[in-house]
Amino acid sequence: MTALAELAARLRALHHAPEPLVLPNAWDAATARSVIDAGFPAVATTSSGVSAALGYADGEHTPVDEMFNAVQRITRVAPDVPVTADIESGYGLSPEDLVKRLLAAGAVGCNLEDTDHHTAPGSHTLLDAATQQRRLQAVKHAASAQGVDVVLNARVDVFLSQSPSLQEAIRRARLYLEAGADCIFPIGAPDEPTIVSLVKEIPGPVNVIPGFRGGPGLARLRELGVRRISYAGRLHRAMMLDQQRRLAGLKEWQDF
Repeated sequence: MTALAELAARLRALHHAPEPLVLPNAWDAATARSVIDAGFPAVATTSSGVSAALGYADGEHTPVDEMFNAVQRITRVAPDVPVTADIESGYGLSPEDLVKRLLAAGAVGCNLEDTDHHTAPGSHTLLDAATQQRRLQAVKHAASAQGVDVVLNARVDVFLSQSPSLQEAIRRARLYLEAGADCIFPIGAPDEPTIVSLVKEIPGPVNVIPGFRGGPGLARLRELGVRRISYAGRLHRAMMLDQQRRLAGLKEWQDF
């Protein structure tokens, strides 16, 4: 576990470096390799991209074995680079099993979201914040017991819910940081003033997707003090749109 512990420490340090950590998310071994070859210091997976590549819908529809096998194929081509995996809300695994699977796959970080995918699938219903706090804390304890301080990116899904609230997002973020989370991912923050408030009021690194729903782009997020900038499924969607365009051209007897 020494090598994984060192990769985890390196990934954590990247959240506090002079420049933000930029993560163009990968969905298979080939795209992970391209991220590394482009000079990025870490690889993050995208659950939507991995799920689509495996033939499933996003939202914990991918069988857990297939998801972690996909993560392992990515870490295989990135033995010297920290990999953080988007494992949605954890696929119903116990904190101990989740950590064991994550480390066995070679990942040293993960996203865990507070959407309840099981009680009300597709509804963006949030888990109770205190319950999620205890679960995050248990994940961190389980990781410590394995000798690897896994880098936990706690996703706050308030802005995706039916009752978006800046104050509730901040409240949950603080609870999750108290549980040991290393970074907070308030996905769906709707605009620049909201992001500014989140960065100011959350006492830890904040993760934002550039240009999400028309929000600030990469350079502006850097200026606003966002510490982790990830692209989620955007590169996968861009690739698929490009393929669809090229396929449409072939149907019209046009080369590319």
